[in-house]
Formats: sequence, structure tokens, C-alpha cells
Amino acid sequence: MNLKINLRQIALLIFGLSVAHLGVTFFIQSDLGADPFNVLVQGIFRSLPLPDAFQWSHGRTHIMISLIIILALLIIDRSYIKIGTVICMILGGPIIDIFTLLLGDFLNSVLSMPLRVLMLVAGCIILALGMTIVIKSEAGTGPNDLVAIVISDKSKKAFGIIRILTDVCFVAVGFILGGTFGAGTIVCAFIVGPVAQIFMPYAEKFCKWGMGNK
Repeated sequence: MNLKINLRQIALLIFGLSVAHLGVTFFIQSDLGADPFNVLVQGIFRSLPLPDAFQWSHGRTHIMISLIIILALLIIDRSYIKIGTVICMILGGPIIDIFTLLLGDFLNSVLSMPLRVLMLVAGCIILALGMTIVIKSEAGTGPNDLVAIVISDKSKKAFGIIRILTDVCFVAVGFILGGTFGAGTIVCAFIVGPVAQIFMPYAEKFCKWGMGNK
């Protein structure tokens, strides 16, 4: 595959990542519970004993946790790390911060419950769409998704079961540390997967078109 195709893949990955994290922002701003990984991020962010001078944020905490996962994978099996994995680590958190800055005054917990529920469901759908574009770009997978993939491969256990277990661990640790666990977390578990399955063939066609393939 030539450099031009690789650059197109990276562009598709960044686009998909932006869409997915727009959905994550909707989760967070609805204050009804975030997706499992961001429950962990929230918990660590809220319990991190760092001075205000560090200007710590949810996005920067996201980067820190992703970096730790990547460093662990470099020791366990570096073949899982692709350029897209690093891009997801670097850009994922800041994208959430940017969307929060842009939308925070309009989409937040002050809204009525029906609107917050609508935000939550919209977040699930948007996340599923972005996630399928990232996957079909074939440029790499985000560090948080790689946790379940690697454990599944190494243990020879079904990915679906391992994904559920890793999500439960993310939520449990995040909740203990102060993350927001709520209806949104449960809704995410039941909606994102099936919706992503619906979007997958369309995302594949979109990525093939984006890479100039018929």
C-alpha cells in the first residue's frame, strides 16, 4: 500500500475519531453516565491528586491512561500497535475537550430530562458511527478497544465475553474513584454494539470510497 493510501486511511481515522468523541461528549454532558472507558477516565480525573497548576482535564487524563495502555502493549505484544493507535491516544482526549468547550453551554445537565435522554441516545448512535469508521479505516484501533482485543487473543476466549468483562472492570474502578455511572452506561452497552453492526457495511463502503477504491 502506497503512502497516498496510508494518508487517506489516517484522514478517515481522524474523521471517525472526531465523530466518535462527539458522541462521547454527548454522554458526558447529559450527566446520565458515560461509556465504560470514560467512566474510568472520569474517576481517575476526579481523584487525581494534582495541583491546579497542571491544568488537568478529562481529555488529558484520557491521554495519560491511553499512554499507559500503549506502554503495556509494547511490552506484551507490540504488533497490536499501529500508527492509528498512537493518533487515537494523542487526539482522543483533546477532541473531547474541544467539543465540551464548544457545546458545554448548550448541552448540559441543566436541560430537561427528556432532552438529556435524547442527548444520551444521540451520543450512542454518533459514537457507533464514528467507531465503525475508525475500524474500517484499518489504520489502527484505539488503546481502550485494544485491551479487550489483546485479552481475547491471548486467552483464546470469545471477544464478546471479554469486552463485557473489561467494560465491567472499567466501570467498577471508575465508579469507585468517582466516575459517573448511570443509565447512560447501561444504555451504551445495549445500543452501541447493535447500532455499530448496522453501520459497519456503510462505514466500509464509505472508507473504500475515501481511499479511492471502488
